[in-house]
Amino acid sequence: MQVSVESTSALERRMTVGVSVERIETEVNKRLQQTARRAKVPGFRPGKVPMSVIRQRYEDAARQEALGDLIQSTFYEAVVEQKLNPAGAPAVEPKSFEKGKDLEYVATFEVFPEFTVGGFESIAIERLQADVADADVDNMLEILRKQNTRFEATERAAENGDQLNIDFVGKIDGEAFAGGSAKGTQLVLGSGRMIPGFEDALVGAKAGEERVINPTFPADYQNLDLAGKTAEFTVTVNSIAAPQLPELNDDFFALFGVKEGGLEGFRAEVRKNMERELRQAIKSKVKNQVMDGLLAANPIEVPKALISNEVNRLRVQAVQQFGGNLKPEQLPAELFEEQAKRRVVLGLVVAEVVKQCELKPDDARVREMIQEMASAYQEPEQVVAWYYKNDQQMNEVRSVVLEEQVVDTVLQKANVTDKAVSYEEAVKPVEAPQAA
Repeated sequence: MQVSVESTSALERRMTVGVSVERIETEVNKRLQQTARRAKVPGFRPGKVPMSVIRQRYEDAARQEALGDLIQSTFYEAVVEQKLNPAGAPAVEPKSFEKGKDLEYVATFEVFPEFTVGGFESIAIERLQADVADADVDNMLEILRKQNTRFEATERAAENGDQLNIDFVGKIDGEAFAGGSAKGTQLVLGSGRMIPGFEDALVGAKAGEERVINPTFPADYQNLDLAGKTAEFTVTVNSIAAPQLPELNDDFFALFGVKEGGLEGFRAEVRKNMERELRQAIKSKVKNQVMDGLLAANPIEVPKALISNEVNRLRVQAVQQFGGNLKPEQLPAELFEEQAKRRVVLGLVVAEVVKQCELKPDDARVREMIQEMASAYQEPEQVVAWYYKNDQQMNEVRSVVLEEQVVDTVLQKANVTDKAVSYEEAVKPVEAPQAA
């Protein structure tokens, strides 16, 4: 087998492979002999068909199959010989495919980039420091109460926070428009569910009252036919219900699985969950900064094939998340290319850190992570046992632990600054940068 390799770009390789006619004929004859043992030809007993007849009937198919298999096997032999690491399947172009002659083909493919990860010292990390204060627990108790608000009918005028049952008919220039009418809609005043001005205009209304209101659709409203236009809505208030916050009692605590300890026991459980959330939030923000730093310090070119594969994965995820009748390939690739490239580059860089630093998942940290996740359940021991019986789940946990070890490795050399903040600031999600 003869092999020559040409670099057509930083990552693309054009490899010419030559396979001798002797090797081709050996493979063709092997297939013809296999066919001869099972071929059924009129006038001959099975296994007794002359090779000349077998060759006449089956040689073309045997040769086609042999050539296909040889291209596949010799390609992998060649990349091993040349110490190449292909990223994706090759595009194969035959150069010489004639019977009785050597086979020659050209395989064009991309290879994984070869690089060394560095620049840890240039990465700046702001690590948040926070505690869960009693006031934070008090605030969380109020949030939990509001999330379990009940509404009870009232005869007073509507106030912000009340739940109204309404019928409405909307018109623009005297004409009803699509989506502008509904019956029996439940609406909490002040929720911001309706367009600006709609909910405010119903404050003070009473059950059975009809009001005509004139809110204006925002200029950036998603329906361009309605954007910026003032509508007339005739609204009938069918009923009004006032919010009733639940008491902090045993019945309320039981909703969250706390059946003993009263208020103090419930506060302790809430604090424990808040502390777990705080640890995860701080860890996540540090990890994001580390990953951003690794990307900035290690710019690399990545194979287009890997980005294309990742785009396809993101398309599938988008369809699964949002549903509908769309097929993944109907979503424009451009929507996902930036995210796909980031994922691919980050995956290669993180893998190289693991390789260079000879990292392996720490078994103690794996168990600690599983116990941490299991602590959120009522039967944590069963959850831990389930993880250890499930290879796929265990591998996912090991991958997360390995990423954490990469983060720790970077932090040892990075420029880390600790910053004391409140619980609220620590757990607040990082806002995505606005597009210019």
